[in-house]
Amino acid sequence: MTIERPRHEGLDARIADLVAPTIEHMGYELVRVQVSGKEKPTVQIMADRADGAPFTVEDCTEISHAVGAVLDVADPIKAEWMLEISSPGIDRPLTRAKDWNLYAGHVATVEMLIPIEGRKRFRGIVLGADAEVGRLRLDEGPEVALPRDQMRRAKLVLTDELIAATAAQTKAASAANQGN
Repeated sequence: MTIERPRHEGLDARIADLVAPTIEHMGYELVRVQVSGKEKPTVQIMADRADGAPFTVEDCTEISHAVGAVLDVADPIKAEWMLEISSPGIDRPLTRAKDWNLYAGHVATVEMLIPIEGRKRFRGIVLGADAEVGRLRLDEGPEVALPRDQMRRAKLVLTDELIAATAAQTKAASAANQGN
């Protein structure tokens, strides 16, 4: 089974390419890499557990140690930098087709790099995705297929329905993992 990795550009892509194999070998999936800040950049790495279990502080620590070592050796940032490991959270970014399909039926916002039909921002119900496009039913009614490689960002909107669904997923995953 191949793991779909999120798309990145520039330094984010170089770091993602460096850390993804390590993260995947450890039983996690890379959700996003984002470098921010100029003076002392922060390398933010979001990951999910591949087994679907809830992401814990121990997971963050384990990934931090392994990824920190990889980045220290590869040295992609020539200045002093900080590493931040996190779960995607409830209002997670939609970076992979898997995310779009898992959260179909929930509300998301999408910001495009270039306008589509005269607009860059979209909000609606997630209908799913494939390798090329993410599909939304817009708040104003019509469905739209947005090219995933032209998305600046896409993320879930925090709603009562999303909170309830996430709580149910977490409970089910915890129960399944306690049976192991």
